[in-house]
Amino acid sequence: MSEAAEALVIAWNGAAQTAVPRLSGLQLEALSVARRYPGINLTGLAERIGATSPAASRLCDRLEAAGLLDRRRTSANRREIELTLTASGREMLEAVSERRLTAISDILQRVTVTQRGALLAGLRAFTEAVEAVEAVEAVEAAQDAVPEP
Repeated sequence: MSEAAEALVIAWNGAAQTAVPRLSGLQLEALSVARRYPGINLTGLAERIGATSPAASRLCDRLEAAGLLDRRRTSANRREIELTLTASGREMLEAVSERRLTAISDILQRVTVTQRGALLAGLRAFTEAVEAVEAVEAVEAAQDAVPEP
């Protein structure tokens, strides 16, 4: 399992390294989080990428300077900053996704049709398990946020 995951990560990350501008894995992850959660705040981004708020802020500085991310104060809370992708940021993620899909497709051409079907079924089951874990974590987080009477 770990060898297969490592091979997938190597192919996945290798395809991303051909993007221009060249971004680190953490920068790509931050952009992906901003795409998945439009308007996420800095604290939320830091939590999702496993960084401290100051480190996430510096990361956003670089992404903003590259024209890939916008930071804006929210109208509800002037102290809170929301993060959104720019058009260039969306284009960058689309280009990286295309490169990744091409790399994975090239590899899968070497796998038999039967093996691809089994792989797809396994990956679907894995995705469902991840979603179930995320749902449980979301419920637990919501429960933790509710003050006890």
